[in-house]
Amino acid sequence: MTKTTQTSPPEAHHESLILRGQPLTIDEVVAVARHGRRVELAPQTAARLAHSRRALLELVSGGQAYYGVNTGFGSLSRTHVDDQVLGELQRNLVRSHASGIGSALPDEVVRAMMLTLAGSLARGISGVRPQLVELILAFLNAGIVPVVPEIGSVGASGDLAPLSHVALALIGEGPVRVNGAERRSSEVMAQQGLRPIELQAKEGLALINGTHLMCGRAALVYDDFERVFSAALLADAMSMDACRVSHRFLDPRVFEVRGHEGGRVVAARLRELLAGSEIVHSHAENDPRVQDPYSFRCSPGVLGSVWDLAQQVRGAIETELGAVSDNPLVFVENGVADIVSAGNFHGMPIALPMDTLALCACHVSGISERRLFHMLSVFDPESGLRPFLSPRPGLHSGYMVVQYAAAAACNELIGLCTPASVSNLPTCAEMEDYNSFGPRCVAKASRGVELMRSVVAAEILCAAQGLEAHLPLKSGARVEAARRLIRQHVEALDHDRPPAPDLREVENLIARGAFA
Repeated sequence: MTKTTQTSPPEAHHESLILRGQPLTIDEVVAVARHGRRVELAPQTAARLAHSRRALLELVSGGQAYYGVNTGFGSLSRTHVDDQVLGELQRNLVRSHASGIGSALPDEVVRAMMLTLAGSLARGISGVRPQLVELILAFLNAGIVPVVPEIGSVGASGDLAPLSHVALALIGEGPVRVNGAERRSSEVMAQQGLRPIELQAKEGLALINGTHLMCGRAALVYDDFERVFSAALLADAMSMDACRVSHRFLDPRVFEVRGHEGGRVVAARLRELLAGSEIVHSHAENDPRVQDPYSFRCSPGVLGSVWDLAQQVRGAIETELGAVSDNPLVFVENGVADIVSAGNFHGMPIALPMDTLALCACHVSGISERRLFHMLSVFDPESGLRPFLSPRPGLHSGYMVVQYAAAAACNELIGLCTPASVSNLPTCAEMEDYNSFGPRCVAKASRGVELMRSVVAAEILCAAQGLEAHLPLKSGARVEAARRLIRQHVEALDHDRPPAPDLREVENLIARGAFA
């Protein structure tokens, strides 16, 4: 995924996603952010928002100070603001906090952030008018994407800077992209028959509080991770038969006595992929090897551990997709509002899992690169392969430097495993004295999954060539189906040519979920 990623136009055949205050799912975020699924606010939810808003205004009319409603923000929270300028207070908040730097986020990330924001506001605990949520949805449905710089959130008092750039567009003052072209939001809104929102008490704060950047982007990254992980299991199975290793370590009894669910899942998938292999039977007798390298024999343990952790990451994201991460919170009971200042905007529930996902990507890539190295080096003569899978070793270098590229990717991944969430830098005159840096955790994980895809693609490319060295013997039916698919996009290597285009083709197959 690059910074220039464009969003698909809305797809008419999709049913609209109706916001009723329910938790969003990762699949729903992907459908809206990447494929333009329409989103609507349920009428009964709009009514509930209006009820909450009325209760909030009635409470505030009593003259008591409430954080962010009629006070300043952060360390300025003890400064009371007159009722006559509460709208100006909210506009100034948005303007002053739109302080992002760096390149603009991809359209799909901004759309994921906007959907997550709308989903949170629709739960009726933020005290905003339904019109505010409806305008966010109108932007999504019209393909209007605020221009949001990537850097600026420390992931504690919500994703303040990125969300402020979204809010700036909603009030008609910020730039937006439509079909990839950057324009002023007020101009685009006028053409679409939309009016900029006139922010009222608390609404600016409700727009910019919350974990919506890190949570929305995390959903997209995790969706990518699962597709690459499926491809990594295929790569493992392909390399096993390409290198003519034993399948004995996949015996289900092995994983029953270890007791780890992830190991059982991975081993079962590898058995499924390799079922019917002719290659494994060809070296069942008189094979002098007693055991295979760890990158093969221990792959269910390594990849299974990754899978177990990844399920925890998924659970954390799904929980956050159902959360209200605003502050203060407006609880309404029997028509009476109670405003509670708390810390639900803190990003640690997403930061730690996404730091973990970067670690997961590193291990998937690392063990993949080791199998690739084993395959190309051919220090095991029983593999039946030529060095570097070269058509004519010496005259042709084959896939020698594909392993270099994979090693370079793994080196970068090692750096990405350093957690962003443990490096605290206080903000707001020490009022915000422990931050999560969750957006950086997610950005690292995103880059990690991108590199993971490249390494796995390298292994798949080479393993397909390795399998063909054993023809007419075939691997398992599912492995062979994948090999045939690869050959529809990448020709077998019969002379030296640049591998880069072939690697990109395999990466694209992985990204599209062809090996899921």
